[in-house]
Amino acid sequence: MCFHRLLITVTATLVSAIVATASSGLQGWSVADVAMLQSLSLRDLEPLPPDPGNRVADDARAAALGERLFFDTRLSANGRVACGTCHLADRDFQDGLPLGQGVGTTAKRTMPIAGMARAPFLFWDGRKDSQWAQALGPLESAVEHGGTRAQYARVVMEHYRAEYEAVFGALPDLAAVPAAAGPSGDTASVTAWNGLSVSQRRDVTRVFTNIGKAIAAYERRLDVGPSRFDGFVDALLTRRPTAGLLTSDEVAGLKLFIGKGHCTECHNGPLFTNYEFHNTGVPARTGLPVDGGRLAGAAAALQDEFSCRSEWSDAAGRCPELDYVITGDRAQQRAYKVPSLRNVAERPPYMHAGQLATLADVLDHYNRAPAAPLGHSELHPLRLETGELRQLERFLGTLTGPVRVSGAVGIRTPR
Repeated sequence: MCFHRLLITVTATLVSAIVATASSGLQGWSVADVAMLQSLSLRDLEPLPPDPGNRVADDARAAALGERLFFDTRLSANGRVACGTCHLADRDFQDGLPLGQGVGTTAKRTMPIAGMARAPFLFWDGRKDSQWAQALGPLESAVEHGGTRAQYARVVMEHYRAEYEAVFGALPDLAAVPAAAGPSGDTASVTAWNGLSVSQRRDVTRVFTNIGKAIAAYERRLDVGPSRFDGFVDALLTRRPTAGLLTSDEVAGLKLFIGKGHCTECHNGPLFTNYEFHNTGVPARTGLPVDGGRLAGAAAALQDEFSCRSEWSDAAGRCPELDYVITGDRAQQRAYKVPSLRNVAERPPYMHAGQLATLADVLDHYNRAPAAPLGHSELHPLRLETGELRQLERFLGTLTGPVRVSGAVGIRTPR
């Protein structure tokens, strides 16, 4: 009976505390606002999910090998291009160019990769469903790395045998495999590939696949660190003074971001992205081919040779993301992946092909909400004033923080 009365008293006290908090918020912020701020802070970032398609995703030896492969220019047709050529360690693992530059010029802006192990689909159109599958795409692209599977397998055989075999087991005998052979590439490479036996093609592809899995093991260790925004939220939630942590314009911009600006409809969660695809009426870039965006990417993800459902995946058919992929929906026309806003102020130009030069240009675009060049834009005019747009831009600058490598990897040290 005494315990029962004590329980009632404690419960009443808790309810009173909740009511008091609900009515007053914290330091002038409503309870709803505080909950939103916490959801955007890194303190709400969930542990890294497993990658069922990559059994070595969390193997430190695979990550160490993957880091070396990530920065190895021998994995290219001209010996001058590595993953790290476009994903620069000291520039948020992107390059600051409107279009990526490999052995040729790509049709897209290089995306940052820190924290993207949490994304269910990769590339601007989501045509790959894992980091290891994504890593393989540029290697065979004619304008990115431009090489062939056989070439890359031989690089592993000649330079990384011990490290590879420690993670993946014995290398197959590749002595009879020509230096350049693959299912894509120039005529000579494709002819050489078709001349290999089925078992030889499988051996080469297995080594090629494992290159992607090792690189992904490294990339998934790249994560974003706390920014001034996170410091502000931490102080607010622990009831410490927030004065001086953000300027008055930055605070005003934050309030616009979670309110009148409707930014959190797409840029939500600790990485400020919902990982989804939206048509926001971004203008086309002159000289580039017509691009269907997610409309094409969704179909490509299902047909990908290295998808979660493929024989090269370790997921044994457990692929819920692919199970719910929608294809053929015209609403996907020219819809592109929502990028993270972490460090966004440090990486102009913006949009999928670098069409907008500055953050001010991006905010002006969202404020005006012009019609899409193809498909239907989801935007509506915000009608924000010039001063409000400036405050929003100031807030976005508070999201800048370090990029970190977890674990005992770090041949290249990010900023």
